[in-house]
Amino acid sequence: MNTLVPIITFSLLAGLVSVLAAAAFLLVPDRVRAQLLPHLVSLATGALLGAAFLGLLPEALEAVEREDSHLITLCVLFGLVLFFLLEKMVIWRHCHEEHCERHSDSPNNGRGLAAGTLILLGDGIHNFVDGILIATAFLTDYKLGVLTTLAVVAHEIPQEVGDFAILLQSGYTRRQAFGYNLAVSLATVVGALIAWVSLAGAATALPYVLAVAAASFIYVAVADLIPGLHQRTEPRESMQQVFLMSAGIGLVYGLGTMLP
Repeated sequence: MNTLVPIITFSLLAGLVSVLAAAAFLLVPDRVRAQLLPHLVSLATGALLGAAFLGLLPEALEAVEREDSHLITLCVLFGLVLFFLLEKMVIWRHCHEEHCERHSDSPNNGRGLAAGTLILLGDGIHNFVDGILIATAFLTDYKLGVLTTLAVVAHEIPQEVGDFAILLQSGYTRRQAFGYNLAVSLATVVGALIAWVSLAGAATALPYVLAVAAASFIYVAVADLIPGLHQRTEPRESMQQVFLMSAGIGLVYGLGTMLP
């Protein structure tokens, strides 16, 4: 099966669907949006962990000899450290709330626009990496590619909602925020195409790239999303978080069993 068509299609969909869904989400009344956003984050957390542990890692381990399995886990550790360093460089972490202390500068002093530019830069790099993950997954297995795309979209929607809010707070108009986010979303396709060109003939490298991809999902879920969930400690909300995380995992598992 020619992998280029689904790689381009799903990487394009991943970027566009996330931006369009986030833009539509901003049209929802503020009170309703504030209630729904944490639930989306919980669902995204489960989808990311499900894709990492039920899709990417098993596929990577299955593709190597048993004596080389420790290299897969080593790649996961390497990936976690790598994404920690990227976050330290302020190009990985994204807000999943509409009000983020890290990007709360007022546009009046010029720093707000700088924060908006930084958000767009980080979003572009993040989308580029997502494209690489999607392409790597499709080069390994079609079903794995679909699951990876699902996980990417799940965590990109709440991220894009936060990015939109930050850009608006930084002085961008709604039209500018939407246009810039839409343009930046195309970095997903660029990353996917570069990965396809680089990895299409490198079957032996794919399991290790999958391990790094799994590390990225684990890192975003554990270091980026879960700490925000811990800010809500009421028993009822905690039970909702567990239910929605389980639903995200179940969605990945169910889709994995249904796809051919």
